[in-house]
Amino acid sequence: MLPISLEFFPPKTPEGAEKLRAARQELYALQPEFCSVTYGAGGSTHAGTFTTVGEILAEGVEAASHFSCIGATRAKVCDQLAQLKAMGVKRLVALRGDLPSGYGIGGEFHYASELVEYIRTECGKDFRIEVACYPEVHPQAKSPQADLQAFATKVKAGADSAITQYFYNSDAYFRFVEEAHKAGVRVPVVPGIMPIINSSQLLRFSDSCGAEVPRWIRLRLQSFGDDSASIRAFGVDVVADLCERLIRGGAPGLHFYTMNQAAATLAVAGQIGTVR
Repeated sequence: MLPISLEFFPPKTPEGAEKLRAARQELYALQPEFCSVTYGAGGSTHAGTFTTVGEILAEGVEAASHFSCIGATRAKVCDQLAQLKAMGVKRLVALRGDLPSGYGIGGEFHYASELVEYIRTECGKDFRIEVACYPEVHPQAKSPQADLQAFATKVKAGADSAITQYFYNSDAYFRFVEEAHKAGVRVPVVPGIMPIINSSQLLRFSDSCGAEVPRWIRLRLQSFGDDSASIRAFGVDVVADLCERLIRGGAPGLHFYTMNQAAATLAVAGQIGTVR
């Protein structure tokens, strides 16, 4: 059966932490292969990330920590890798990451490929390393070709598999995978899936991160206005259809960006049937 994984972000309040614990318990019904936890700009959520990772491990589920390197020193990275290893973490999502606004580049790493290479050098095969990739091209890439080459460099440095930025056009994913294969990339490329929960939030976030929301989806969402029930129902249909296309096309898994909520992800999974 097709493996799935789930992504959460570290909650900022005790109330948020309780809501996330409840959401995780619901989502564990999907038997995720692992759950990943994001890492704020410049490592700003480092403590919250590691705390949430520890909770997931204690709940008996494999946890992957996001791990960004921009602005970090090798000594700091080495210390944090040792901490994660001691916690029992066996999987990392290695990213370049973003610095908080107002900071210069700094640090000893400038690209995710450098982080991947460093982890492999220091830790060998202690961690399974996931990296990010962008079927619709990273918003800061100089060209699609340069973006694809950056991905290939991360894989050559030692990445085991990749998780994509979310998208709503399956053709973009399949074309990217085909081009990556031609470039010599042989690792699994797992599509990232963003359930549609809040239309204005989704459109705003997509515009900032370079993920395309097709015009027909954008217009339909806008036509619903504040009708949240219609937005949710439409979103489930759209995302479930996308997942079915990806599954039929041979995607090696599905990685859900849950936004720390259970309902939308569970609804999509229910519509496409048991995937694991």
